[in-house]
Amino acid sequence: MTVNSKTTLSAGGELVSTSRQTAIKESKMKITTQKVSRLAGLSAMLAGVCFLVIGMFHPVNVLSSVTSATWVNVHIAATALGFFGLLGLAGLYARQVEETGWLGLAGFLLFGAWMTLVCGFSFVEAFILPRLATQYPLFVTGIMGMFSSIPSQVDLGAVPTLWLIQGPLYILGPLLFGIATFRARVLPRWAGAVLILGAVLIPVGAVVPPAMQPKIMLPVGLAMAWLGYALFSERRASAPAPAPSEASPQLSQPAAA
Repeated sequence: MTVNSKTTLSAGGELVSTSRQTAIKESKMKITTQKVSRLAGLSAMLAGVCFLVIGMFHPVNVLSSVTSATWVNVHIAATALGFFGLLGLAGLYARQVEETGWLGLAGFLLFGAWMTLVCGFSFVEAFILPRLATQYPLFVTGIMGMFSSIPSQVDLGAVPTLWLIQGPLYILGPLLFGIATFRARVLPRWAGAVLILGAVLIPVGAVVPPAMQPKIMLPVGLAMAWLGYALFSERRASAPAPAPSEASPQLSQPAAA
């Protein structure tokens, strides 16, 4: 007796179609990909919320603000922004990588580099500067002045240079990624347009009162949350699995004598 080549013998002694096994493996892979995509979308939404928290509650960059609970909480949110933002941005880029081309790659790299820098700065602002505010006020005042382009009375090393770098990154990253998203037509185009608007408004922060400067971050936060929700709630159509063969395994008939 011989068994059809399209069937295999399972550990329990049952005949299982190889095409069915392949379909099960592909289905598991699709489920895993969808879960990763949803997690990336959730991360992007959380990053957007962090942007909104910073934009609405960030206190003025003065020495007296550093020891307040609001300062600490806002910069904890900014630290979380760097973490969730990178994960979410990677998922948003991966979802439209073929459609966005080099423009999307450039936006992803620049925006991601900005998030990395901000995560480091925000960690220091949340957990280190409040402890130094009373013992080393000149150092903390120098950091505060760096945000407002006021020369420091102490040597801050390369820190001011890093802060100058983050400015162009924050403009070009969201701008290029927003344009790429708008052109790709994979995720909501108007979310990409809001991201572009947020990038265009960033230079306005130089001419508005210090108390209003954090509000410039609100459009970028709204766009990230919007894009993240679109990725999180997306339901991709999956190809139907091949139906298992209904025919029983063929048995070879003995040749007639």
